[in-house]
Amino acid sequence: MRPHASAPPHRPVLTLLLAAVLLVTGGLLLASPGRADAADPLLSRGKPATSSSDEDSTLTPDKAFDGNPATRWASAEGSDPQWLRVDLGTTASVSRVRLSWEVAYAKAYRVEISADGVTWTTLATETAGNGGTDDWTGLTGKGRHLRVYGTARGTSYGYSLWEMEVYGIADGTTPPPTTGAFTAVAAGDIAAQCTASSSSCAHPKTAAQAQRINPKFYLTMGDNQYDDARLSDFRNYYDKTWGAFKAKTRPAPGNHETYDPAGSLAGYKSYFGAIAYPAGKPYYSYDEGNWHFIALDSNSFDDPAQIQWLKDDLARTTKGCVAAYFHHPLYSSGGHGNDPVSKPVWRILYAAKADLVLNGHDHHYERFAPQDPDGRATSDGIVEIVGGMGGAEPYPIETVQPNSQKRISGTYGVLKLDFTDTTYTWQYVGTDGQVKDAGPTYTCH
Repeated sequence: MRPHASAPPHRPVLTLLLAAVLLVTGGLLLASPGRADAADPLLSRGKPATSSSDEDSTLTPDKAFDGNPATRWASAEGSDPQWLRVDLGTTASVSRVRLSWEVAYAKAYRVEISADGVTWTTLATETAGNGGTDDWTGLTGKGRHLRVYGTARGTSYGYSLWEMEVYGIADGTTPPPTTGAFTAVAAGDIAAQCTASSSSCAHPKTAAQAQRINPKFYLTMGDNQYDDARLSDFRNYYDKTWGAFKAKTRPAPGNHETYDPAGSLAGYKSYFGAIAYPAGKPYYSYDEGNWHFIALDSNSFDDPAQIQWLKDDLARTTKGCVAAYFHHPLYSSGGHGNDPVSKPVWRILYAAKADLVLNGHDHHYERFAPQDPDGRATSDGIVEIVGGMGGAEPYPIETVQPNSQKRISGTYGVLKLDFTDTTYTWQYVGTDGQVKDAGPTYTCH
């Protein structure tokens, strides 16, 4: 599939060309169509790149293949056609090309492959591009050179790509094993006090979509039940929808779970029991494949016991990849905005080279480029995703944060997270089953 997402204008001067010559060396057509391209390795990172033009000396072709989401290539402004090309260094069977557009995107372009850099064969054609991320999968092409050839700009500027990624299998190599691969589904801010009898009730629809994905397990990022998370409300609402896969759920609490008149987290603890309190505390960890998952209670980040437990837990793990999830996001462009309560925890996670943080609280979807606890973009940073569209009333986007890459408000959905022993990626899937956004494929620190 090819999810399109409009990139929000944030720098009117930039010009970005579609640019997608992502690697592949040699040959012509026809790769093995039966192969699972999602597991194919990234071929284009750091490979030699050329372009038809550059806007200036800082926006060069290599910037689209350096793995840094904060750098980009941009073509000269106001002229068609333009192209971006990569030399994979050897012949390869290309299965996937992923293009992350800046504001200056391509309305029309071709993804082409070549054995010699002279004669080109079309792998994919776009005629109604709208920017954001274009993820071309299921491709069957063989060659050494790959390019994105833009024929119509989407803006008055040029073409600009943050990243162009080419995936496939180089000649003479064996496809990597998929050992350790698994899928999880995540959402926060879920069960409003309504049922499927109301057409406007969203959590039955997000639950149905989550169940259709049929993941290894489900994560929740707090505010599982509104308004004050009484046990009776869990039974009357959450249990009728997301409760269908309660046994496969690994929850975290939110601020609404603290409002229970019976006591903070009382209904939450009674409903989930040992699922949410496997060690007698509302924070815990578990492993799947080469991943270590940590569920935290961000209502009590001032509790020294939880902080010490987190440090000890990270010191003990032998897994190569780390993901944490809790309710309050350190960075958010929504109504609640940035929440500094999470910064000390981010510092601990960042020092331990954690990869991914999942949050709720703000009722929208948002993904951020890798950043450090102080909000500086860096390739060794943590990727944060806000996934608060599980069923509660949406919040508008208010103040866009510096490293925010994509924001969606008003569209209910769930996160489909795909993990391997060394990588992770995700899709934001709406209740209609359509992919509304797709994240890059990141390699674990």
